[in-house]
Amino acid sequence: MSKLPISHALFEYLDETHQQIQKHVQRLHTFVKKLEDENLTSPERKELHLICTFFETEARQHHLDEEKHVFPGLLASADEFIVQVAKRLKQDHGWLEENWLEMYPHLDAVSEGSGSYDYAELSHAMTIFQALYDEHMQLEEDHAYPHAKKLSHTTDVLQAGREMAQRRYRATKIKHSA
Repeated sequence: MSKLPISHALFEYLDETHQQIQKHVQRLHTFVKKLEDENLTSPERKELHLICTFFETEARQHHLDEEKHVFPGLLASADEFIVQVAKRLKQDHGWLEENWLEMYPHLDAVSEGSGSYDYAELSHAMTIFQALYDEHMQLEEDHAYPHAKKLSHTTDVLQAGREMAQRRYRATKIKHSA
């Protein structure tokens, strides 16, 4: 069994995070739809809390990884389409963060078993969040990642992997010490 080239392993990791994001967005959507008619069960509220923690930590780290290790090469590309893709993706990160900050207080209230959330506002924000993430990840997977793979140099990818691991280690250490 041969190992994947380092650059492919890095992008495989980013793709795996996309799969986790898709799974969590779908679960959020399911929970929000359920709230229209009934409350979540205790196990569902615990799962919702874990999903919120994922978006508060891992999803944000994923965006930082892309902005630091994928987008710079794309922004320096001679291909104007790829440059525009990178600019759009970076802008999407801001919109996703803004949308998440709008949703989070409602989701947190639900996960705590509190009725202090606005269903209409949460449902609307969830629709936007899901559509934005779907479009964003499709653009990355169809255009950004394939182009970035061509630009990857082994030393750059090794450095990116180290930095990504260090950021996650620090985030985990801070989370557990709090």
